[in-house]
Amino acid sequence: MSQDLATLKSRAVLDISAQRLRIRWLGKVAYLDAWALQKALFDYSPDNHLLLLEHPHVFTLGSNATEENLLVAPDSMGAEIHRVERGGDITYHGPGQLVGYPILSLASQRGGMIHTVAYVRTVEQLLIDALEDLGLTEVGRLGRYPGVWLHPDSASPAKLAAVGVRLKRGRTMHGFALNVNCDLSWFHKIVPCGISEYAVTSLQEAGLEVSMEEVVGSVAQRAAQLWGAAGWECQQMPFVQPAGDASERDAHPLSAAARSADSVQPDGQPDSHTQPQGTHETSARHRRKLNEAGVTISLPYKERKPPWMRAKFEAGPNYWRLKQTLRGLSLTTVCEEAGCPNISECWNAGTATFMINGDRCTRSCGFCLVDTRRPTLPDPQEPQHLANAVEQLQLDYVVLTAVARDDLPDGGARQFAQCMRAIRQQSPNTAVEVLIPDFKGNREALGTVFEEQPVVLNHNLETVLRLQRAVRPQASYARSLAVLALAKESGLTTKTSLMVGLGETEAELAAAMADLAAIRTDILTVGQYLRPTANHLPLAKWWHPQEFEELARQGQALGIGHVEAGPLVRSSYQAAHAASNVLTSSRAPAL
Repeated sequence: MSQDLATLKSRAVLDISAQRLRIRWLGKVAYLDAWALQKALFDYSPDNHLLLLEHPHVFTLGSNATEENLLVAPDSMGAEIHRVERGGDITYHGPGQLVGYPILSLASQRGGMIHTVAYVRTVEQLLIDALEDLGLTEVGRLGRYPGVWLHPDSASPAKLAAVGVRLKRGRTMHGFALNVNCDLSWFHKIVPCGISEYAVTSLQEAGLEVSMEEVVGSVAQRAAQLWGAAGWECQQMPFVQPAGDASERDAHPLSAAARSADSVQPDGQPDSHTQPQGTHETSARHRRKLNEAGVTISLPYKERKPPWMRAKFEAGPNYWRLKQTLRGLSLTTVCEEAGCPNISECWNAGTATFMINGDRCTRSCGFCLVDTRRPTLPDPQEPQHLANAVEQLQLDYVVLTAVARDDLPDGGARQFAQCMRAIRQQSPNTAVEVLIPDFKGNREALGTVFEEQPVVLNHNLETVLRLQRAVRPQASYARSLAVLALAKESGLTTKTSLMVGLGETEAELAAAMADLAAIRTDILTVGQYLRPTANHLPLAKWWHPQEFEELARQGQALGIGHVEAGPLVRSSYQAAHAASNVLTSSRAPAL
């Protein structure tokens, strides 16, 4: 071994570029969603990131893996299997295991074996320090084997954490998997990391009874110290624990700070934004989820709206013409189904957002007024009816959206494609934007929509990370980012929307916009949440028009091409203008 390599292998720290570190605890995330998000951040984000999460059961094979280390037939593994671009052999990920993906830019290091080994040592040291903080001291390295080991100097060391990374052009991805309280029997299906002579263990097996939240807090705190010299902030999903555990949940300083969902500065102190206290009427289910997310304020359902929230309704000739055309063709618009306050403005201008795949949704988001009874099969005549309506109304720009149809094998993607094709056949000069559900991350379904090349691909993030489970429990923050990242990778102009007034903070919104900018989202709309009924999520705050102006300024400063923010703004508001603005600025043909 050369002297330089020996020196770097012994180092615990590599210099990280002077960029802000953004730490995210994402909860349980499908492997392909995390992989898509990683790749987008690796390729395009100017910031450093640490994604912390759990995966459903999955096996991954690194660049050195051979199928000889699969001890059962692939179709009998009982889990997904993916070959990825990280180093190392085969490993397992699953519930009870903390997976960390640092996406970092290394200062002055361009890659190669020397710097890759040094970076692996840095990741190992982070975990060693975090475990020692939790009270586990008999941990360290084991000779030439990467990872973190229990009792490494004994006759029977056991592996606690695997490390497998990719380092290219000074940028890192993939990372580590730390066994907290996972089911170790899954490792019996493989030769873990290609190492047959040593066992795999977990913190629980080692006698360290700690929660996932405590482990996340310790790892995140050490990461902030190691990689956050230029500033860092942390956002996280709430950890759901039994009642009565509040004191334990606040035991770790980072956990307490992150749970308050305020941006954490380099000195570890949260910002000064606070929320007033108080509760009002809402359903028990919504209140439980809001309590888990730390939202303790709600305004009375019948509270008078501020003056800037009063939309003026003017039913002009175009409004009635469009309404009659839609009824005659049995078409549904989200303008009506979602109670949009801008319906008269848009319809009088001759534009509308059409809702396909029926008017009944298979999900139960806490903010939405759409019917959730059992849906019927999509109307096979709907694409033709829609194309006829677009032709009769002579629309230049059309937005297609849909309810979530988890009951359909493709989530309704085929109907999106057929509607786009039908419109283009009859109105070839009409631009089509689509606002899609996540299709449960189904790559084939997403590809069906992407292949039709809509002028804008819209998928709504809806709210900040902390509030996802309360606001849309059947969706995922990470999956939504992955959908947008995959659309961008397919060459599409991407768009998303955020609601405010549900209990989020300014710092959380800034973090969400930073995440969207990091995956090159082109268009963002931000509007005030309006509570449809007393049974829906309560309203926590009326945001002032000046605050919306500041949000738009921040979003554009982060690099989002067009930000439409205002009290009455909805996802499809001024859709044609936003698309034209972005496409013109990118020197694409204007609409």
